[in-house]
Amino acid sequence: MNEEELVSMEAVDVSSADNDWMSLTVVTKRCIASDVYLFELARVGSGGRLPHSDPGAHITLLTPNGLTRRYSLCNRPGEIDVYRIAIKREENGLGGSKSLVDRVQVGDVVQASPPLNYFPLVDAAPYSLLIAGGIGITPILSMARALQARAAAFQIIYLTQKPESAAFRDQLCAPDLASHAIVHHNFADPARKFDLATALAACPANGHIYCCGPRRLMDAVKELSRGRSHGTVHFEDFGTSAVSTDHQDIPFQVKLGRSGLILDVPCGRTILDVLRDARVLVPSSCESGTCGACRTRLLSGEADHRDYVLDEDQQGSEIMICVSRAKSAVIEIDL
Repeated sequence: MNEEELVSMEAVDVSSADNDWMSLTVVTKRCIASDVYLFELARVGSGGRLPHSDPGAHITLLTPNGLTRRYSLCNRPGEIDVYRIAIKREENGLGGSKSLVDRVQVGDVVQASPPLNYFPLVDAAPYSLLIAGGIGITPILSMARALQARAAAFQIIYLTQKPESAAFRDQLCAPDLASHAIVHHNFADPARKFDLATALAACPANGHIYCCGPRRLMDAVKELSRGRSHGTVHFEDFGTSAVSTDHQDIPFQVKLGRSGLILDVPCGRTILDVLRDARVLVPSSCESGTCGACRTRLLSGEADHRDYVLDEDQQGSEIMICVSRAKSAVIEIDL
C-alpha cells in the first residue's frame, strides 16, 4: 500500500471514530529535547474550557500532510484551558510528525479529536510503577503528576539513550519528582542496560505497572511481568513501533461471520489492511496492538496473538486485527 492510500484510509477510519473534531490554536511550541517539541493547544479565539482528560489520555491530530496521529496528553491535574503534547520528529516515518514540527507554528489552527483513554490509571492501586522509554514519557508524566497530587505511592523509571534525548528531564529531576524518578541513559552501550528484572521484581504483588515506549521495551516488560495478577500490567505506545520479529508469518484466510465474505491475508499484510482494501471499515487507532480500538470477536480458528491488550483468558474469543494473525488456515471474526 502506498502512502497516498494510507493517508486516505487512515483519515476515513479516524474521522468515523472521532466525529467531534475541535479547532485548536497553537499557543506554544518549543524544543524540549533532541527532535522533541512541546505543543500547547487552546480553543480558537478567546479560549475556554476543553473537554476533560484523565491521565493516560490522548488526542488525535490531523497533520498538515493529511495523516492522523495520536499524541498522549502530558497535562497536570485539573488543567482545562490547554492541551499539552510532546511530538518527536520522526525523520524516517510516514511524515505525520515531520509535517507537524516543520510546518505548524504558534498561531496556527489544527484539528483535534476530543480525548480518549485506552491507558487509564487504576484509582485504587496501592502502588504504581511507571516505566517509560523515549517519547513514551508523555502519558507517564501526566500519571506521575496525578499520583503525586493524590499522595499515592509510585515510582518512575525513564530510559533513554542520552540526556539530550530525554524529554521533560528537568521536571523529573526537580525536587518534587526526583525522589520518585530513576532517569537512566545507556548511551547505546549494552553494558549499561538498565536492570528491569530487579525493578519489576521489587514492585509489590498488588501494585500496577504501566509501560509506554518502544516495542522492544514493552516486549521486555511483558515477559518479565508474566505471572502477575490479571489486569495489573498496562501498555501504551504511539503506533510507531514495528511488529515484533519473533513471530513467523504464514498466509491465511479471514472469514467475516456476518456477511460470509472470505479474504486472503498474505504475509506482510494485516487483517486490518485487507479489510480496508475490501472497503470494510472498522474502528482503529494505534495500529500497534496497544490501544484496544480494533478489538474484534473471534468466532473460530486459532489466532496468533501479537497485541498488548488481551489477557490469556480472552485470547480464545477476541483478536486485535491490527497486528494479530492466524495459526490456522482460516479464522472467522464477528464482522
